[in-house]
Amino acid sequence: MQVLVARIGKPHGIRGEVTVQLFTDIPEERFAPEERFSRGEVLHIDGFTHGTVAATVAPAGALTVASARWNKKILVVRFEEITTRNHAEDLRNTLLMFEVPEDVNSEEEGFYEHQLLELPVFLLEDVPDGEIPNDNPAVGEPLGTVIGLQTMPVQDLLLVKLSPAYGGQEIMVPFVDEIVPEVVPAEGDESGFVLLSPPEGLIELSTPLKGK
Repeated sequence: MQVLVARIGKPHGIRGEVTVQLFTDIPEERFAPEERFSRGEVLHIDGFTHGTVAATVAPAGALTVASARWNKKILVVRFEEITTRNHAEDLRNTLLMFEVPEDVNSEEEGFYEHQLLELPVFLLEDVPDGEIPNDNPAVGEPLGTVIGLQTMPVQDLLLVKLSPAYGGQEIMVPFVDEIVPEVVPAEGDESGFVLLSPPEGLIELSTPLKGK
């Protein structure tokens, strides 16, 4: 199974390095030089076709990691196929895919953004022990919905769109076990959900609107 893991950004320097935006909550296992996504790992170009600009740089439709490093909060990657700044410009905004096993264990491997999008979000304190929050009268409407995952070098952020009853704004939640204790991706006909347990003052929630 191929999953979307990154987008190539701006060129960095003159030797073909590029900035990279990640779409996974485990960047250290995808691009860190010392970890699994080290030199020699291969990423596939999404929607690759021959005869395109991308094909002139990477005829096989894939890019091989040569090195990767964090430059403050920006991930900088060098691919073997990208040797000049012009090549880097040609591949700007290219989406990259990674091959993962079909039976990947989310609890061990982390979560990809596509697994989190559109999941309803509930407060842990509102969910009775042992019960599923979805369509549960004892729980009520969800707090909001996951709309994205922002990957950072130190701590990732879960992007949540609050429901109209809670103001409707977008908030960023640190994606750590203490604050996001449970994530259940949707599987088949089974709906997934996210539970939050934010410490007091971390997330400013609007007062629910009366009559909503």
